[in-house]
Parts: sequence; C-alpha cells; structure tokens
Amino acid sequence: MRIVLTGGGTGGHLYPALAIARFLQENYPATQILFVGTTSGLEAKIVPRAGFAFATVRSQGLERKISWSNIQTTFKVICGLKEAKRILKNFAPDLVVGTGGYVCGPVMLMAVLMGIPTAIHEQNAFPGITNRLLARFAHLVMVNFPEAVTFFRSARRVEVTGLPVRPEILRVDRESGARRLGLDPRCLTLLAVGGSRGARSINQAMVKVIQYYQQEQKNIQIVHIAGNSGFEEMTKSLQEQGLFLGENGNIRVVPYIYDMENVLAVADLTICRAGAATLAEIAAKGIPAILIPYPYAAENHQEYNARALERQGAAVVIRDQDLNGNDLLQTVQQLLLNPGQLASMAIAARSLGSPQAVEKIVSLLKLLANR
Repeated sequence: MRIVLTGGGTGGHLYPALAIARFLQENYPATQILFVGTTSGLEAKIVPRAGFAFATVRSQGLERKISWSNIQTTFKVICGLKEAKRILKNFAPDLVVGTGGYVCGPVMLMAVLMGIPTAIHEQNAFPGITNRLLARFAHLVMVNFPEAVTFFRSARRVEVTGLPVRPEILRVDRESGARRLGLDPRCLTLLAVGGSRGARSINQAMVKVIQYYQQEQKNIQIVHIAGNSGFEEMTKSLQEQGLFLGENGNIRVVPYIYDMENVLAVADLTICRAGAATLAEIAAKGIPAILIPYPYAAENHQEYNARALERQGAAVVIRDQDLNGNDLLQTVQQLLLNPGQLASMAIAARSLGSPQAVEKIVSLLKLLANR
C-alpha cells in the first residue's frame, strides 16, 4: 500500500498522523508512506526527524474577514493545488489521509479531483472548519469524540475510532514511572501541566496549591510542568511565597518533561488544558482531570472537548476566566480527599480511552485502499 498522510501546523494535527505511520511501519513494513505538509508548520521539523519522507505545498488559513491577507491566501492555495497535483501524480498513492490543519485543503481536494480514495480524522468534539468542508468529498470520516458525528451529516461514512495514543504511554506502569522520576509510588500524585510552552493562568493558580501542600500536606506529591516560557516567572512567584525549588521534597516544578509516559503513569489527578491529544492520553491511562480549556483555541474547541469528558464524569471543568488559586485549591482538595469520587472519575476516564484506536483506523484505511 502507498499512502499519503497530510496534516499539521500543530501537534494536535500532526501526532495522530505520526501514530498511524508508525503503526503501519511496524506492522506492514512494505507500506510506502509520504507526509505532505508546509515548510512553516511543526511537521517540517518533526516528520524528517522521525524518518519519514516529506514533501511540502503552499497553504495558509483564511481570516474570517475581508482582508489583503485572504487574497494572498487564495493565491497560495491555488499554488498549493498545483504542487499537490504534482506530488500525488509522482507518488501515485492508493489512499490519502488528512488529520487536520489548513495544509489538508489543497492536498485532499486534489486527491478527490484525481479520483484517489480519501479519509480524514477529526480529533476534536467540535470539528475544525477544514475537516468540515473536506468531509463532503471524503470517502471516510473518522472521529475521536462521538459528539463530533453530528457535524458530518453530509459525509458518506462516519466512524468513531478514538485518537491514536503513543504506545509508550500505555507501556509504563506506576512503579517504573515513579522509579525513573524519583517519586514515591505509594503517595498520591498531582500532575499540573499547561503544555510545552506552559499556561500562565495555570502557573499563577498553582502557586496557591503548591504553597498549601508544601506547608500542610507533605504526603501529597506534586509535579508541575511550568513550560519553557513560564518556568522563570513561576520560580520567582514561588520564591516570593518563601518556596525554593530543591528544598521541598514533595514538590517538583520543571520547565518541561520529555518522557511524559513516566509522569502519566504516576498521576492520580491531573490539571491541564483540553487539547485532544492530551485528553486521549489521560483517558487511556484512566486519570481523573481538572480541565482548564485554552480560551483562544479555534472555535473554542477545547471547551467542547472538556465538556465531553465532564458529561461522562471523568473531569471537572474550570473556565480559564474563572480560574484562581483559591478555587483551584478547593477543587483539588475535594477530589484528593474523596477516594471514592476519584476512583469513579478514573473508571469513567478509562471507559473513554481508546488504546486500540490506531488498529481500528488502519483497518478502516486498508479496506478503503483495497475497495
């Protein structure tokens, strides 16, 4: 099978495509894979580093207003269509799969025009505009959240598959993760993270939480990932409260953790944003969550994601504009002091996880390619 994977701009669109590619590479080594992205997206660095063939087209997202930028974007899309046609003609794929982001537009549309079978995967509960438009032409639409199905009524076929999760996330157990991080596997562990770049509002609110658990409840371990851009400010805020890193054994504040599988294996409760990839990983591990959706996400899709988990009893949602240290601490205390509620949330989270998502996705793609 020859397959083109297109999607990117952000990790949320790119990593599902990489998970599909790795599964194909490991289980069907004869499969030939080509990624198509842009020169400016995250994919331009990560895909070649992962060892996959990579080609680029010009593409850009439209602003939702009349502007000179949209005229330039239209020109780029036309150029992107021509570039996509050349790439698809040369590679001659059996199937083209889009995982979101504006780069999918010209590649998927040209594949349709050339009569190549197409599939898209939507990660969010509220689908992005590119996938909503492309769904009308695609042969198959795969979604992570059941709530997203209603947005694809005009699609030929829609399947709920879940979101592919990196295999290492599922392999690490609590004892191993704790040992690698130097943590006590017997203690309750709170994980707080705002993403690779951090989240200032979460960092600010976590100062109060850290202060309380350092002074009053040292039997609770906290791992707080402040982000590379927020770590220095976070450290200063803690020092102003008389908290110095390195002197508090139950508190770990770091700019970034590369091996997230270890800390996820230890976490009993997590505080985080509500990106689809993050939620897929915590659901697969059965971790209860306090979700604080990023307020500026496109079409507020993170709140839709978060509410989907909240409705199933797997999470508590706090809007970013309502977030403060006292309320966050109260919510954390309520959960950590209530083992029954925490256990129920963990069961609910695990029921939403899709550890077999990539197998289901690849099975559907093989059927489509061989139709």
